[in-house]
Amino acid sequence: MGLQVENLTVYYQTLKGNVQALENASFNVADGEIMGLAGESGCGKTTLGHSLVYLNQPMKFIGGRVLLNDQDMPIADMEAMNDFRLKQISIIPQYAMNALNPTRKIGKMTAELLESKKVSFKIIKAELERRLDLVKLPREVLNMYPIELSGGMKQRMVMVLSTLLNPALLIADEITSALDVASQKAVAEMLVEFRDQQCCNSAIVITHDISILYQIADSILIMYAGQLAERASTDAIIHSPRHPYTKMLISSLPKVGVRYEEKKLSGIPGKPPLLLNPPRGCRFKERCPLAFEKCDQVPPFEEIAPGHFVACWKESAKNAQA
Repeated sequence: MGLQVENLTVYYQTLKGNVQALENASFNVADGEIMGLAGESGCGKTTLGHSLVYLNQPMKFIGGRVLLNDQDMPIADMEAMNDFRLKQISIIPQYAMNALNPTRKIGKMTAELLESKKVSFKIIKAELERRLDLVKLPREVLNMYPIELSGGMKQRMVMVLSTLLNPALLIADEITSALDVASQKAVAEMLVEFRDQQCCNSAIVITHDISILYQIADSILIMYAGQLAERASTDAIIHSPRHPYTKMLISSLPKVGVRYEEKKLSGIPGKPPLLLNPPRGCRFKERCPLAFEKCDQVPPFEEIAPGHFVACWKESAKNAQA
């Protein structure tokens, strides 16, 4: 079972027209899997994550289908999705440290959240305290205001609240971006612990930091300019990427022990296309060293090896010849 996404397309409505932020995304997340979602800023990562749980204006559902444990998710209907949020699918939002109501004590805020889902705070309190222990937060935080917590403590508290009703799918959006290195490592490890303790069944971790995904993700999905580029196991993405964009993305990462005053980091020339009027075909073609005539057509996101999917005409040709 798990998550199944089929041809999901979501645009942003603007006065100048539709921004084509997510185009025909199809992928699965298996039970118990932590999937990383990576790519440079503006590639559609957050759009994809948010569309699964809270598709609000100016986002516009264009088409596609989302199933969670074989149940159709009414993602285009904000009101209907209320029955699924927090219970079936939940999100740790980007800048989660600012997600807590500054005028409410943590305990009061938690009780109100549970009440909105018709769950008794008294019944859930013992489990809440167990999870505070799990993330190494003192139980006294329930009687504190958010301003009294450090950034890392707020992040962990939001993680607890987002998983309190054991959602089948947890979406973690840039949960380490505003933290110091030590806190990043601790929060990433806690996410794995939440999965192992069945606080959530599976997770999608959205980040631009592939080094975090290397530590915690079972698989990684790479996006570029609103399209899926590559999906494979974490080891395959890091050590044997197949899409030209993934290869250049991985090669731009610093390596331990290399002196970069002697050897400069390689980057990716050019810049992503504007999605208000994106180019035809593969959106990476203007920056791709392997681009040729056929790249004017959209490449299929197809399986070139067991569990390894790539959207690239060159790789498709190699696979056909093998």
